[in-house]
Amino acid sequence: MFLIAAVVFVVDQLSKFWVLEIFDLPRRISVEVLPVFSLTMVWNRGVSMGLLQADGHASRWLLTGLTAMISVGVAVWMWREVNRWQGLALALVLGGALGNIVDRIRFGAVADFIHLHAGGWSFYVFNIADAGITVGVALLLLTSLQRAERRNPADTGLIKE
Repeated sequence: MFLIAAVVFVVDQLSKFWVLEIFDLPRRISVEVLPVFSLTMVWNRGVSMGLLQADGHASRWLLTGLTAMISVGVAVWMWREVNRWQGLALALVLGGALGNIVDRIRFGAVADFIHLHAGGWSFYVFNIADAGITVGVALLLLTSLQRAERRNPADTGLIKE
């Protein structure tokens, strides 16, 4: 599973290198690729979807440290996890988290550039790391719900015999 986390991390960092250094998206700001997809440069100083903005130097490093500690916890959980699907989910989360940590260290913010939109609707701008984290969390929730459904109701303590 650590290999999967490494693949997510490497693909994320390579995509950011291409967008920032080769394609030079910061200069272009936004380029429509398809009617529903644009490359749009956004520097996210907060956590997911711009929440909890870390505008100052101290808050940037606090957020980076907190994310790093969570990543260590996810790595330990992944190492101990026996369920393949939950291991995969944790690998996606870990790879994405590490990709965004590198951005915070290098740039002071996370480089987001994938922008999905249609008609008047517009989704948050995100990156490969964010996609890994989101898919990983969704998979964790799904596998947790499936585990709960398979348990015997008497084992949950909800039904007294």
